[in-house]
Amino acid sequence: MSGIDARAVVDPAARIGRDVEIGAFCVVGAGVELSDGVRLGSHCVIEGSTSVGAGCVLSSHVVLGTAPQDLKYRGEPTRLEIGARNAFREFVTINRGTPGGGGLTRIGDDNLFMTGSHVAHDCRVGSGTVFANNATLAGHVEVGDGATIGAFSAVHQFCRVGRQCFLGGFTVVTQDALPFMRTVGSRGDVRCYGPNRIGLERRGFAPEVIEGLSRAFRGLRASGGRTPEAQQRVRAELADVAEVVELLDFLAVARDSRGFHL
Repeated sequence: MSGIDARAVVDPAARIGRDVEIGAFCVVGAGVELSDGVRLGSHCVIEGSTSVGAGCVLSSHVVLGTAPQDLKYRGEPTRLEIGARNAFREFVTINRGTPGGGGLTRIGDDNLFMTGSHVAHDCRVGSGTVFANNATLAGHVEVGDGATIGAFSAVHQFCRVGRQCFLGGFTVVTQDALPFMRTVGSRGDVRCYGPNRIGLERRGFAPEVIEGLSRAFRGLRASGGRTPEAQQRVRAELADVAEVVELLDFLAVARDSRGFHL
């Protein structure tokens, strides 16, 4: 059974799962799929080809699946796919993809999007992330599992935010932000400050892993960290720490894209 308020507008072609709640003045379009246990507060709008995974909770005035804010978009069919158990607080907005970005915006599982946060077209957000109030992703951004995007932070298009990264409040990211690290700063003055120790400890990372990441950061910072030779030295020293190898693999890709904050 689903509980749909009489004042909501739900297209007959929308696919509604079991035990779904749709609050007053919501609008659910024809291409929408709401999986079992989804709950919509009042005044939510979901449109386009959008699927919302089981157990997601939308507070009032959340808007999902609207057309991308891209001047090149000409109304082509694109999608938004959202995983399970995500929480969207008031006034969160997430756009569908564009043909130039693969036609898909994708959100993983168990994420928290706080009030006013925004995910633009063609982004890929992993699982277990936290977007604080008014955190914003431009188009084509990738966010790894467990990352935290601080309040009022913005990530430039085509950048990557690595797994378990922490972006401090009001940070403006214009290059890749390293996995497992804290990256903080205003536009033009963004720096990496080493491992996100508190976050990693809370998520169960072993002390030896955190120490290995600290040593890797010190080695990269001491040598500038931006040359293959510097990264190879760190890899040779700490090859037995999987997270350090992951960090260095991330850097290898970043060298060929927008670069990275260090």
